[in-house]
Order: sequence, then structure tokens, then C-alpha cells
Amino acid sequence: MTLEISKRALILGAMAGVATLGVACADTQASVLEGNKQLCRDYFQAFLKGDKAWMKKHIAPTFVRHDPGLPFEVKGPEGVAKLHDVLMPAFPDMELPLLDFIAEGDKVLVRLKVKGTHTGPFGDMAATGKKIDIDVLDLFQFKDGVLVEHWALLDNLGMLKQLGAVS
Repeated sequence: MTLEISKRALILGAMAGVATLGVACADTQASVLEGNKQLCRDYFQAFLKGDKAWMKKHIAPTFVRHDPGLPFEVKGPEGVAKLHDVLMPAFPDMELPLLDFIAEGDKVLVRLKVKGTHTGPFGDMAATGKKIDIDVLDLFQFKDGVLVEHWALLDNLGMLKQLGAVS
């Protein structure tokens, strides 16, 4: 009887250990997902400020932004800084309200808005003084807490209509 109770205790103890390990793994995964969401929030703040030190620390040198609406490639932290330097003079009051975050694995999807007033040159377009308010979906991929890839989908047609460039 004592041997039988000892076997049961050993099995129950092992099962409890596995359950604890499963909870610890789930906690670790949740922590990584929340950390990646925070990196997205920080990315947008760094972008608005043009914080090149943050970009260099948190964006991989091999980073690529896939954005069919841009006439140039955005690669590495330098590419993100270049994008900042192109957009912010055109929309110096730019706001990026972050609306939703969905995280899974090494990716985070962010739904946001781009709002601002077109008071500077934007490509070949002279300032119009008009406001924009467009929808954006950004999918970010991380590796070891560093941004490695970004897919951007912006309502470029909506923006051009709001600026009066197309009807």
C-alpha cells in the first residue's frame, strides 16, 4: 500500500511539474508578445520624434519596410530615418493614434490612423493646407526584441483625395 501511494505521489508531483512548466512557458510567451506590442508603440513615438538612437538600437540593419506607396526603399534604421525626414516636413503636426494590436508568434499587427495637415512639400506636391485622416495596417516582425521586417498598408487613395490630388 505504501509503495502504491508513493508511486501516485511521484506521478502527481511530475504532473504538477509539467503543468507548472506549461504555465511558465505561457507566461514567457505572453511576456514576449506584450514586449513586442510595446516595441511597436515605442517605434511610432521614435518615428514621430526622429529618434535615430532608438532606431539604431531597435531596428535591425537588415530591416526592410514593404510599402507599395513609397518611391524609395526603406532599409535599416537609416531608411526609417529617411522616411521620417520625407514625411515630417510635409505633415509637421502628424499624429499616429494607435487603435488595435494583435500579436502572435513573432509578429504584431497594428491598426492606426495617420492624421496631419499638409503644410510642406510632399514629393512633387506643394503644400495644400488640407488635413488628412487615413487608415493604416502595419504588420511588424521581430527577432530577439529587434524589428526585422514591416509590411505597411495605407489608404493612399484616400489621402490623395483628401489632399485634392485626385477626385
